[in-house]
Amino acid sequence: MGRYRGRHAARHAAARTRRGPCLPESGGSARPAAVSLAILAAVTTTAVAVEPESTSDNAVTVTLSEQAVTQGVEQSTAAAQDTARLGAERASLNAERGVVRARIEAEAKKKAEALALARKQELERIARENERKALAERRAAALQPDAAQQNPKLAAQLLLPDFGFGSDQWGCLDALWIGEADWRWWAKNPSSGAYGIPQSLPANKMASMGADWETNPVTQIKWGLDYIKKAYGTPCGALEFWQAQNPHWY
Repeated sequence: MGRYRGRHAARHAAARTRRGPCLPESGGSARPAAVSLAILAAVTTTAVAVEPESTSDNAVTVTLSEQAVTQGVEQSTAAAQDTARLGAERASLNAERGVVRARIEAEAKKKAEALALARKQELERIARENERKALAERRAAALQPDAAQQNPKLAAQLLLPDFGFGSDQWGCLDALWIGEADWRWWAKNPSSGAYGIPQSLPANKMASMGADWETNPVTQIKWGLDYIKKAYGTPCGALEFWQAQNPHWY
């Protein structure tokens, strides 16, 4: 019977030798080289060539292919064009907004000016209307019998336009009726019977202008102006005729 050898005898019997770092087999490559190949494959799919140029397992040089460079340039050009286009569109929009804003401001200014002009014209119209009313009120007051007795000359000046005479005829009328009755509404010529401011002859002719001809200077003035217009055309024409007569009459 041979000598017994345990199952693990050979394993325990043999002296173990400590191994160094794993070396690649003939024709093989270490793990870092495998990683570089994986990177190279991935970059190649994106048109990037990877070439190992260093003796270090982890150092690689990336070289862009012509297609990648062309794509990059095209993308940069497109981005620049988009930026320029957006800038131009923004400038054009701002210009259009400026034009619209200017038109709105011009229309608002025009409306404001029109409104101001309308207000000014309305104020002027109101002023003229108030003045007309004031003149009418003063005229009516001055032509009242009592007021006319106190100031018959004012009544005559107010009545001149009613018979088509301008203010240039006032001096002639004043001189004529000063010479006739000195503006006395009650004056009576003792020899002829002529009466009133215009010295109507006969006196009752003035009744055609009103039944109150004996006491109302306005009635007498109206009759006298009507008579002058029909007989001489104007007070200056009547005065010229009056001055040529001796004794004076018209």
